[in-house]
Amino acid sequence: MRLSRKVAVVTGAAKGLGRAFCLGLAREGARILAVTRKDLENLEQTIQLIRSQGGEAELFQADVAVEGDTGAMAREAIRKFGRIDILLNNAAIYDGIKRKPFNEIDLAEWDLVMNVNVKGAFLSTRAVFPFMKEQGYGKIINLASEVFFTGSTGFAHYVASKGGIIGLTRALAVELGPHHICINCIAPGFTDTEASRGLADVSKYDISKTPLRRLEQPEDLVGAAVFLASPESDFITGQTLLIDGGRAMH
Repeated sequence: MRLSRKVAVVTGAAKGLGRAFCLGLAREGARILAVTRKDLENLEQTIQLIRSQGGEAELFQADVAVEGDTGAMAREAIRKFGRIDILLNNAAIYDGIKRKPFNEIDLAEWDLVMNVNVKGAFLSTRAVFPFMKEQGYGKIINLASEVFFTGSTGFAHYVASKGGIIGLTRALAVELGPHHICINCIAPGFTDTEASRGLADVSKYDISKTPLRRLEQPEDLVGAAVFLASPESDFITGQTLLIDGGRAMH
């Protein structure tokens, strides 16, 4: 197992991509602290699924946009497992966003998207940093999006937030590198999750522009996350891996 006895904190872990990441990391031996802001019922299901496959997992409720919550999250991981090796910043505002012209976006919604999607990753990283620095090793994985490369009509705040994540990742790669902490991005394409189904009819998604000719599934991202969390990627930092079936290339 590539992540045997490692400890991973995964935010936005109640369902969708977060659940898939938790299960994938756990299959490789990682012990999981699964985190959500409010969806505790689904988070419980994530924990039970991990345990049913023989993994070790605990849950924690936290709002990643609140500094006190992210600090408590990191301390809980230390209390439960004794260390933090991996942080996967998956929590984001996506579900429920309605497409609208940029000049009609409510400013409160703009602030919410930025607070969770960018500030949340910033605060979570800052919370785990002292522990990773002390042990002289760590892996941080941020979630960007294909829309950073392609744009998306009516989603200006979401697209901007994912650009912010890529910028944050590059800046922190320079600062964290001397402490042997690697930080990278995964950028999914449009993926068949509960959140995506709330935005559109996924069965009507045009796959003709995707070279692999199918809709992306959460499990398609797991291999990249495991790789970036493992020692196999110890000389990779500040990078963004686009996983979208070849729809956008860079």
